[in-house]
Amino acid sequence: MNPDTVFSLASSAAMTGWLLLILAPRWGALIGFIRFGLIGALSLTYAVLVFVYFFRVEGGGFGSIAEVRVLFMSDPVLVAGWVHYLAFDLFIGTWIAGEADKRGYNRLLQAPMLVATFMFGPLGLLLFYLTRATEAALEPRKA
Repeated sequence: MNPDTVFSLASSAAMTGWLLLILAPRWGALIGFIRFGLIGALSLTYAVLVFVYFFRVEGGGFGSIAEVRVLFMSDPVLVAGWVHYLAFDLFIGTWIAGEADKRGYNRLLQAPMLVATFMFGPLGLLLFYLTRATEAALEPRKA
């Protein structure tokens, strides 16, 4: 399978997961499907791409920005990096949704956090942390 096809399939799978997470009822089976089905498939895709292509990139590595740049000049490794983002961001999104549900956050409040996580990863996590901190600051103190 060529990198363009893998990129397209992985992106579509992740988009499906995000739409389900944001819009669908949070049944246990659905969250399990997202976590173990979609994220598992993305993780497996990442693993295959890394093991097959990562060590073939001459001059690539994580020791300097130049080495990382060389790595990502390889389309299969670039797709592996993309799939890495997709899998981790979706995993963090499921965690945020679960924690937000436990805290009783309205789904309309959760949606911006989840969309921010989908689009910009750590910014959505930061938004969730700021929401939690605000909630804690506004809670009445126990005497």
